[in-house]
Amino acid sequence: MSTLTITTFQTYLYWENKAANLAMLEDKIRAADPKTELAILPEMFTTGFSMNPGQLAETMDGPTVQWMHAMAKQHRLIIAGSFMASEGEQFFNRMVWMQPNGVYGTYDKRHRFTLASEGEHFSHGHKRLIASVKGWRVLVQICYDLRFPVWSRQQIKENGEAEYDLLVYVANWPERRIHAWKTLLQARAIENQCYVVGVNRIGMDGHQIYHSGDTMVVDPMGEVLYAKTHEEDVHTITLNRADLVAIREKLPFLRDADSFDIHP
Repeated sequence: MSTLTITTFQTYLYWENKAANLAMLEDKIRAADPKTELAILPEMFTTGFSMNPGQLAETMDGPTVQWMHAMAKQHRLIIAGSFMASEGEQFFNRMVWMQPNGVYGTYDKRHRFTLASEGEHFSHGHKRLIASVKGWRVLVQICYDLRFPVWSRQQIKENGEAEYDLLVYVANWPERRIHAWKTLLQARAIENQCYVVGVNRIGMDGHQIYHSGDTMVVDPMGEVLYAKTHEEDVHTITLNRADLVAIREKLPFLRDADSFDIHP
């Protein structure tokens, strides 16, 4: 059974300053553990959680995606994180799963954050993305999606296997609601019998909202393998798929789950 080595980037984000954020993250990626196979950046890692896509959104051939490809290729790893993407007259909070060869997958945030008027500025996505690396299947989602368990719920495939092994959330989740963040990350791991990684930013944003980070890695039993509060931190951890398989075989709860359809 394979392992997967992940590096989480809990960092301050410069408000609406793409050049500063990309330069900062480039330095951090360069200094990260060379064994890293998957680098996970926060939500809207080039701008912070801004509602100004008219000025800041980019197409898929713009500088942010080009930067992701260059970093993935240079360091021979996958990079995942979200940015403001434009498609014609629409804008999306878009997660990109960038591989070293330049092939990428995308996920557009399904649940827009009403309290920040995200739905007034961004269109919502319709499809989930389950990426693949080294035999691992990885479901990627964004911040507010965490509050909606149906959107991440495992379903058993016809061959009896679960849909995915690792669930990743990237976020700009404020400290004032951090108890929900921490609790729900553990809940998603337990109910879906999977590893969960939640990567959050730290520091004040442009609206003077404080973010404490609390980036976490949680195992399929809900046990916290890593957590960091209030500090910038680049952390590398290796997950073991054999442990996941053993838990699912010993506690075959997913086989008893309800089947359902999602209609976005």
